[in-house]
Parts: sequence; structure tokens; C-alpha cells
Amino acid sequence: MRDPQKLANLARRSALFRAIREFFYRHDFLEVETPVKIHAPAPEEYIESVRAEGDFLRTSPELAMKGMLADGFERIFQIGSCFRAGEFGRKHREEFTMLEFYAVRMEYRELARLTAALVAEAARKLCGDETLRYRGETIHLGDFEFLTVREAFQRYAGTTVEEAERCDCFDEWMVTKIEPQLGRGKLTFLCDYPADRASLARLRADDPSVAERWELYIAGIELGNAFGELTDPAEQKARFRAALEFRAKAGMHPYPEPVEFFDALDRGLPQSSGCAMGLDRLCMIFCDADDIADVRA
Repeated sequence: MRDPQKLANLARRSALFRAIREFFYRHDFLEVETPVKIHAPAPEEYIESVRAEGDFLRTSPELAMKGMLADGFERIFQIGSCFRAGEFGRKHREEFTMLEFYAVRMEYRELARLTAALVAEAARKLCGDETLRYRGETIHLGDFEFLTVREAFQRYAGTTVEEAERCDCFDEWMVTKIEPQLGRGKLTFLCDYPADRASLARLRADDPSVAERWELYIAGIELGNAFGELTDPAEQKARFRAALEFRAKAGMHPYPEPVEFFDALDRGLPQSSGCAMGLDRLCMIFCDADDIADVRA
């Protein structure tokens, strides 16, 4: 039996993807495609890749797209399938659709403003204005705030980042006390993560205790993760070694060295910022759906 609501959701999903592409084309971004089956993923501490005939299905196109930046491309975006082993839930699937985009010579908070403009424009095209209702909550997608991680812990957890890390409660309190409060009524860019949670972001030159990193939230849902990209080859290789050591101690699968990415770093990665956004979750919000299964064919 056909499900009229599912059909309507998939039509809105198509309209959202069209709006995203039109936004990036107008801002002089080049749409690209990079391989889904790769030789070596980035060694992330809490994400496991799907194995495929001795290789891996990408968890994101990040390393390949950064290689394109090193080769001279300046504004690129990609929409495509990514894979993370064992993930299943209301906001997770093992296969999901990612939007990833990079801009050379763009500062990380400037990229956040571009991202806010993208979401607001999509709302105008799909909803007629910048306001929508999600699960009974009114959200003004044309409004946004920057909130540092330090400010978020003070405001919503009543404590400091240092205390959360001292008692090994950072991740728990982030999930239980902070994330549910973010993106309420407007977009929230949670920014300036502690340096030990920089991932592939560079540290702020004026405050090396924090990283040039933000995550985007709407209605308590994390939608995107962005960096002012780390460009120092030695530091990046050191972080990868530390991540591989963490994975080994946790009994996770070993990964080969990402030789092609290291070659790109050695060629010279330009100053740039990049963002990865989960489009199934964004579709879920635009369709007022409670599960990403409701917005996937």
C-alpha cells in the first residue's frame, strides 16, 4: 500500500536537495564526486567503517575532498552516501546521506554564517518563509547564535568544561544536559571545542586551548560538524597516530595509513574551512518527521 505521507516526504526531500544545489551553484561552488570505496578512512575514535573487499566504504568524503583542495580547487561540495558500521536508531542508519563542503580562505565562523544562509534559503523555498514547526516547536531558521562549549557547560550543566573532563563526564553531560537545549527556536552553532577534542580542526591562534570547530543544532538535533581545517602535516599525522592508538586499546579495527591524504598534506593544504552535514536529519526536520526512515526511500 502506498503511504501518502512518505511520498510527500520524499518529494520534499527532492526539493530540499535541489535548493541546496542551487545555493551552492550561486555561491560559485563546484559539485564533485569522490570514491565511495576507499583504501584508508580517517581513524576516528568512536566511528567504525564498513569493510568492503579489503577496502572500506567511506564514513565521509573528507580526506578525498581535502586532496582536491591541495590540488587547487577552492570551493567544492558533494552530496552522497556514507557508511558507519553498526549505527541504527531514530537519527542513525548504517548508510546515510552526507552533504560536505569546503571553501578556501574562509574562516570557520564565516562558514557558519554561510551555512545559516543555506538553511534559511532552503526554508524560504520549501516553506514560503524562514519559520517552520518541528514536533510542535516553532523554529526561526533565519536566526542563529554562536555559543561556545565553555558557555554551554556553564549555562546548561552548571559547571565548567574542566570539571566535566576531570570527572570524565564531558560526553555524558553533553548528551544529557546540553544538546537537548540547543537549537531551540533558532539555529545554534556550538563552537570552540576544547583542544583535546579538535579532531581535524586547527587550534585558535589567539587561544590554543580551543579548536576552530563548531557543530550545528536545530531542535536539539546535531546536524553538522565543521572545522577551520588543520593544515600542518606533522600535527595531523600525530593526531592520527593518537587516534589509532585509542582504537587499538578499544579493540577496534586497525586502519592502514591514509597515504594519499598525507601526500596531499605534504603538497600543501590551503587555509580553508569545511563542514559535513547529515541531510537525512535535515530532511527529517523539514518534514516534521520523528525518524529518518520516514524521509528515506
